[in-house]
Amino acid sequence: STEGECGMTFINVPADRVAAANRARVQALLAANPMLSGAPAAALAELAQHARLRSHGDGQTLFFEGDAASHCLLVESGAVEVLRFAACGDERMLHRFGAGDLVAEAAMFMPHGLYPMTARAAGPTRVWRLPRTAVRAACERHPALALRLLEALSLRLYRRVNEVDWLTRSNTPQRLATYVLALAGSQGERIELPTSQRQLAARLGVRAETLSRLFAQWQARGWIRGESRSWRLCDSNALRRLVPPGADPF
Repeated sequence: STEGECGMTFINVPADRVAAANRARVQALLAANPMLSGAPAAALAELAQHARLRSHGDGQTLFFEGDAASHCLLVESGAVEVLRFAACGDERMLHRFGAGDLVAEAAMFMPHGLYPMTARAAGPTRVWRLPRTAVRAACERHPALALRLLEALSLRLYRRVNEVDWLTRSNTPQRLATYVLALAGSQGERIELPTSQRQLAARLGVRAETLSRLFAQWQARGWIRGESRSWRLCDSNALRRLVPPGADPF
């Protein structure tokens, strides 16, 4: 310890201790990720050793579609949105990742070595960068890690196939009711849409005007209350009656 000019005490922490603490934080985040559940601790420790922390402001782009996929991301705080842009410039948000989530891990294994989407920060966000070379090397040295990632990616693909199938055989009220009830299952009767209504309409495959009109109709019937992205479910049973049995794409 040393004494500062104003009487404050500063504690000198050896650099190796700081690095060890960071590695422990990253390894704990990785171990808590469901995708990596059961992965060897040695493999996670190896990944943590190569992680580098970055801070991003709201709306800052983390990488662009078509960039060289040099690293994937482990979200420590905040959120990361991945999106694509249409030829007309309209954006479609594909997913929103929160603390503890891995972003673009599949891109680490794509033969072309490019990011298939753009990622940006949603609010102040801190992420750990995991280099592509480190991820691939860890998988080669620890087959159990590679197998766990393969299982998780296969499950994600299965869910996307179910979602596409659902979108092709359902109407707009069914799609929105299913989505809203899925949010309520994790958030409670007061829900916050993770995207704008325009982005949600794109995900559900409907026109933004149609989605807005449906929200207004449900509010007039007393089923929901709110505006924009903040809503309260007043009659969840009415929404459940719109959902066919067995529908669980989200």
